[in-house]
Amino acid sequence: MLSVQGLGLHHAGNYLFKDTNFTIKKGDKIGLVGKNGAGKSTLLKILSGEINFYEGNVVTEGKITIGFLKQDLDFVKGRTVWDETMQAFEQINALKDELEGVNHQLATRTDYESDAYTDLINRMTDLNDLLMNFDAYNLEGDVEKILFGLGFKADDFQKITDEFSGGWRMRIELAKLLLQQNDLMLLDEPTNHLDMESIIWLEDFLKDYQGSMLLVSHDKQFMTSTCNRTFDVNNRKIDDYKANYSKYLELRKDRKEKLIQAKKNQDAEVKHTEELINKFRASASKASFAQSLIKKLDKLERIEVENDDVSKFNIRFQPSVQPGKVIFEAQNLGKAYGKKQIFDKVDFIVERGARIALLGQNGQGKTTLAKILAGDITDYSGEWNLGHNVNIGYFAQNQEEVLTPDKTVLQEAEDSATEETRPRVRDLLGSFLFQGEDVTKKTKVLSGGERNRLALCKLLLRPFNTLIMDEPTNHLDIQSKEIIKLALQKFEGTLIVISHDREFLQGLSDKIFEFRDGSMKEFLGDINEYLEYRQKESIIEVSAEKAKLHQEAIPEPVVKIPDPVKESNIIVSKEQKNIQNKIKKVEEKISELELKIEEFESSFTKENPSEETLETYNKIKEELDLTLQEWEFLGTQLEG
Repeated sequence: MLSVQGLGLHHAGNYLFKDTNFTIKKGDKIGLVGKNGAGKSTLLKILSGEINFYEGNVVTEGKITIGFLKQDLDFVKGRTVWDETMQAFEQINALKDELEGVNHQLATRTDYESDAYTDLINRMTDLNDLLMNFDAYNLEGDVEKILFGLGFKADDFQKITDEFSGGWRMRIELAKLLLQQNDLMLLDEPTNHLDMESIIWLEDFLKDYQGSMLLVSHDKQFMTSTCNRTFDVNNRKIDDYKANYSKYLELRKDRKEKLIQAKKNQDAEVKHTEELINKFRASASKASFAQSLIKKLDKLERIEVENDDVSKFNIRFQPSVQPGKVIFEAQNLGKAYGKKQIFDKVDFIVERGARIALLGQNGQGKTTLAKILAGDITDYSGEWNLGHNVNIGYFAQNQEEVLTPDKTVLQEAEDSATEETRPRVRDLLGSFLFQGEDVTKKTKVLSGGERNRLALCKLLLRPFNTLIMDEPTNHLDIQSKEIIKLALQKFEGTLIVISHDREFLQGLSDKIFEFRDGSMKEFLGDINEYLEYRQKESIIEVSAEKAKLHQEAIPEPVVKIPDPVKESNIIVSKEQKNIQNKIKKVEEKISELELKIEEFESSFTKENPSEETLETYNKIKEELDLTLQEWEFLGTQLEG
C-alpha cells in the first residue's frame, strides 16, 4: 500500500533518518516506539505530506487516502459540536449541497419539457444513487457512536465548539478522523487528551478498524491491544518487528543480546586494527598499509546499542518524618468556578500509607482537588484538615509555570536540593536522562517531557512523606515512565496520583476516588477491578444518553387525517392509510423494545450480567436502532 525507500532527513546538522526503508501493507496496525527526539512525529509528518524536504521516496500503490491527527486545530467559529463533526464527510456534504441546489431548480423552473429540465432530473437521480452508495442517510448513528465513545454527552451536541477547552476540541478532531475511514490513519499521541474510559473505547474502535494505522503512543497497554506490528525508531533507522508491543519487548531483548555480542566483537576488531595502525604508521615501508587500515575503520559502520535498562536507576524518594495517622480529612468540600460547580459535598479521609488514584472524566475536579490539598487553591466551600507532620511534595501539570525560565537544569535542581542531597544532584539528573551538556540548558527551552523529568527529579531531592502527582507521565517516553514508576513503588509514604495510564497505575494504588457528575465516591480495589466495574456501568450510561438524544431529536409522529366536513375535497389515499398502519405497528414495536431494554438495564444494577445476557441486550439495542430508522423512513414517506 505504501513504501518508503532510502529515506534520509537532516536535522540540526545530523541525520535524523538515514537510508531507511519499510513497507506498510493493508491491515497493518503499526506502533512507533523510540525515545523522545528519535523522529517518530517527524516520520508521521513525512508520510502525511507536511514535510517534503527529505531524501529518498515515499511511494503509494494507487490512490489511497491518508488521515493525520494534527495538534493544531482550525475550527470555524460558531459551529456546533455536531456540525463540526459532520465536516468529516467532505465529499458527502458537497454532494448534498449539489442535490439541494438541483432540487431547488426543479421546484422553481417550469420548462418541464426541456432537455435542461430532463438533465436536472437525471442529475438528481445520479446524486441520490451516489449518496445511497455512501450510506449518507445513515451517518448520524456513526457520529453519535463516536462522540459518545469519546466522552461527549447528548447535551453537548448542539453546543458551540468555542465553549470547549483545547483538549475537548481535540476530541472532536479525532472523531472527524475516525469517521473518515481512511486507508491509512496516522495518530500522534491520540490518548493525550482522553480520560481512561475514552481511551478504552478508542482501543476497542481501533481493534475493529478496517484500514491501516501508524500510531505514536507512550501507553504500552494501548499499543499492545491495538497494534499487530512495531517499528522501533533508533540510531537513525527503523527496526521492524512483526509483533505487538508486548511481544516486541521479548523479541527486542533477544535481538539486543545478539547486538551486544556483535558490538563486543567489533570493538575487539577495532582495537586490534588501531594497534596495527599505531605500529605501522611510523614505518615508511608499512605506511601505505596503515593508511588502508585507517580508511577501513572510517568506512566501518559502528554498531550502537541503546541503553534502556531502567533497573540500574536505583532512585528513591528521601525519607521524611513520620506523620500522624490521618493525612487529610475533608467534610462537605466543594469548589465552583463562577456559576459552574465542579464538585460539592465531598467527604473523605486519607490515612497514612494510603495509595489512592483519582479517576474520572476531564473537567470533573481531579486536578482541582489536588490543588486544594497542595495549598494552591484556597477558595472553596466546606473544610478540610491537614494531619500532623505532613510534608507534601506536589507535581503539577503546568511545569512551565513552576520552573524558573532563565535557570539551567543544574541550577534548578541544586536550588531544590538539601545539604544532604546536593552531592547527588548530577547523579539524579543522569538517572532522569540529563547527561553531559543537557544540564546547562535553560529551562525555558526544554520540551514538555524534559520539564516533567526535571520536576520529578526535584521531588527526589527533598524529604516528603506525602506525594500528590497530577499526570506525572505526560510527555514522558516509556523509559522515563518506568523510571518514575519504580521510584513511586519504592516510596513508603502516602501517594495520591492522577493518571489515565492504566499500565502505569497497576501496582501503584489500592483505592480509587472516582469523580463523576459533580460528586466523588470511593472504590476499594486496584485499577483492574475498577475498570471491570466501570465497563458494566458505561453500557448503561451510554444507552441512557442515546435514549435521551432520540427522545429530544425525534418528534412524536403527527398523522394528519383530513376532516370530512371541513376538508371534504381531500381524500386520503389507500397508500397513505397503509403507511399510517405501518407507522402504528412500528411504534408498538419500538415501545416493546424500549421496555425490554429498560428491564435489562434495571437488572444490570442488581447483578453482573453474563456474556450471553450482554449479547442479547446488544442485539435488542441494534434492533431498536433499525426500527427507529424504519419509523423515520415511513414518516418521510407519509409527508411526501
